[in-house]
Amino acid sequence: MCGVFGVFNNTAASHMTFLGLHALQHRGQESAGIAVSDGYNINLKLGEGLVTRVFKQEDLNDLKGDIGIGHVRYSTAGGSDPKNIQPFFAHFYGGSFAIAHNGNLVNAGQIRTELEKNGAIFRSTSDTEVFVHLIAKSKEPPPSHIMLHKNDVDFLPLVFSAMSKVRGAYSLLILREKQLIAVRDPYGFRPLVLGKNREGSYFIASETCALDIIDAEYLRDIKPGEVLVIDDAGMRSYFPLDHAENPKKCIFEFVYFARPDSLIFQDWVYEIRKEMGRTLAKEYKVDADYVVPVLDSGLLAAMGYSEQSGIPLEIGLIRNHYVGRSFIQPKQEIRDLSVRLKLNPVRQVIEGKKLIVIDDSLVRGTTSKKIVSMLRRAGAEEIHLLLSSPPVVSPCYYGIDTPTKEELIAANKTVEEIKEYIGADSLYYLSLKGMIESANKHRQKGFCTACFDGNYPVL
Repeated sequence: MCGVFGVFNNTAASHMTFLGLHALQHRGQESAGIAVSDGYNINLKLGEGLVTRVFKQEDLNDLKGDIGIGHVRYSTAGGSDPKNIQPFFAHFYGGSFAIAHNGNLVNAGQIRTELEKNGAIFRSTSDTEVFVHLIAKSKEPPPSHIMLHKNDVDFLPLVFSAMSKVRGAYSLLILREKQLIAVRDPYGFRPLVLGKNREGSYFIASETCALDIIDAEYLRDIKPGEVLVIDDAGMRSYFPLDHAENPKKCIFEFVYFARPDSLIFQDWVYEIRKEMGRTLAKEYKVDADYVVPVLDSGLLAAMGYSEQSGIPLEIGLIRNHYVGRSFIQPKQEIRDLSVRLKLNPVRQVIEGKKLIVIDDSLVRGTTSKKIVSMLRRAGAEEIHLLLSSPPVVSPCYYGIDTPTKEELIAANKTVEEIKEYIGADSLYYLSLKGMIESANKHRQKGFCTACFDGNYPVL
């Protein structure tokens, strides 16, 4: 998934980027990086771990400049190799630039092979480095329908050329010595927003929660297929691809990834998650004493279910907030350990009670199995597990770490078999129709639902 953050025209660019990345920490916990330009040079600081571990005050003080970009990494393509920490930096005949990427390219392997045959040398295994080489090697003119600003004639055609060659999901930030550039793929898979503060600084982020932390106002989304340039000459947009795509925004952002206080795809995550819970209650009426959320990602759906059903909500599982998100841990054994560290049952709520346990999704099944086991040991009489999304039956190629069907329990077992595996008394999923209608409550929009139905917009 990853999170990206950029700032233009702020003398504390590195500090602002640090705060923005801290707000986006839920999107990636393996590594973090910041690149800052002082108008002449681009300097970077990269490291493994959480944002607060990677950057100390002296690091931020050393990164001098008023333009910056940052990245928090959740590994999909390329894995957890330290060489894959972003932003990437490159110096070539056209100057220097740093780049940060959220998403996955479905044709990265093919392009990489072609580039290597033509002499390109890669230092990482990340698909983001494909962008670096495509930009550095391009010699194509801009599309005929594009009228470039004089500041953009040297570099922007290289970006346009790269966009025309790649397929898949990309929300990019590119830092040049005097420019901040935002790029979003024509399907708009991953969110990307633009903001501005009272002092006139511009910010670009994966989610609006990163704007809130630095007291910036949300202006608008970066549009699918848009290239937005910000420099001393102002702000301007280009749409270099001559084919318009129907938006295919990742619905799993609403289900799990985005923070509930964020506005993404022009809708509030908080309200849509509650609506998914309400719809779940309309689809499945279960007799129980309490609705118990799996914190934190199941809380809002549980609130919606409780409101719709009239069954009281109780916090029957306490979360240790010093543990990260178990789903986005890179290895299964760490995910297993994270579950035991993260959640603990409240016996006085659970013992002798019939429980409706609400979680956002069931991907591999390991977390749910351990939660049901914990609740059994704490004395629950019945456990009915309800999910506020449909079965995940297909791999995601656009930035979620489910690369093979073997990892997806719903692709290999029936609902009844999954129920038996996790040990619940019953198991219910929100229907695909119910999920889409919940997410479409306020505005009609196109979603990518490939992980739930196998219908891939691009391969």
